[in-house]
Amino acid sequence: MNQPTEASLGKLLKRIHQDERGAVSLETILVVAAIAIPVILFVYKIGWPKIQKLFTDGISNLETEAGNVSNGTSGSSN
Repeated sequence: MNQPTEASLGKLLKRIHQDERGAVSLETILVVAAIAIPVILFVYKIGWPKIQKLFTDGISNLETEAGNVSNGTSGSSN
């Protein structure tokens, strides 16, 4: 009784091992991940402080100009 189960299990394992469908997709995913992870880490470590400074400076400039407009003064004169 065990022999048919073992034979069909062996056939199934052999068929799974020989099946290469999806291998290209998996390889593509691994290559993309191998490229994307270092790029993300680089941007996070090196680029993020610069990006954060740009946003902080932009917000403070916006707040300053908004205050000037509400007070009736302007940073530029014509």
